[in-house]
Amino acid sequence: MPRSFGLDVIFEDNHLLVVCKAAGLVTQGAAPGQTSIVDLARQYLKQKYHKPGNVYLGIVSRLDAPATGVLVLARTSKAASRLAEQFRTGRVAKTYWAAVQGHPEPASGECVDWIRKDDRQHRMIVTESSDRSAQQARLTYRTLAVRQDVTVLEIDLKTGRKHQIRLQLAHRGHPILGDTKYGATRGFAAGIGLHSRRLVLEHPVRREPLTIQAPCPTSWRHLGIEELLHA
Repeated sequence: MPRSFGLDVIFEDNHLLVVCKAAGLVTQGAAPGQTSIVDLARQYLKQKYHKPGNVYLGIVSRLDAPATGVLVLARTSKAASRLAEQFRTGRVAKTYWAAVQGHPEPASGECVDWIRKDDRQHRMIVTESSDRSAQQARLTYRTLAVRQDVTVLEIDLKTGRKHQIRLQLAHRGHPILGDTKYGATRGFAAGIGLHSRRLVLEHPVRREPLTIQAPCPTSWRHLGIEELLHA
């Protein structure tokens, strides 16, 4: 995988640029003096293809700053429009890995909640379905590995709400490692133990299935799950 400007590129063609986001980087809109994935990607494309002026990039999905993994950017407005529609209508299969405190019971299952933003606390909260500002959040999970007091889960995200995985797991007493915003008491090597492992979508131009998988960063190695990291 080529690296440039600190960018880890895992797929690229004339229509898409897919990167493995590092922990701590925001997708877009970095604070003054900081950088974002979009900033890095524009620099990368500008240098590689000797592009004058501004470089177009469409934001079709986002990852929380402390999380890692697959992030898709569109290189044309047509690709951006078609991809955004896929994400909006739930036609993109999104698989995450989460390293959580404790051992969820049952070892596999479904989580369905109604969640909304709490502006005072700057976080998401679980609420009632009758709350007019709430949205349904749904995911399924299965246990991949257990290491002492830590469990590694594979999660299929059915809806794409803000902080959804972080909140739903913490609400059940299993916060993601390093995620102090949602109650974690155990740290993580870099960022939090949440990794966008795989996306399956339709290529916006060729209209054929495209599966993109991101390797886990080195921050996961301390969990002792080498058999998973090389899968």
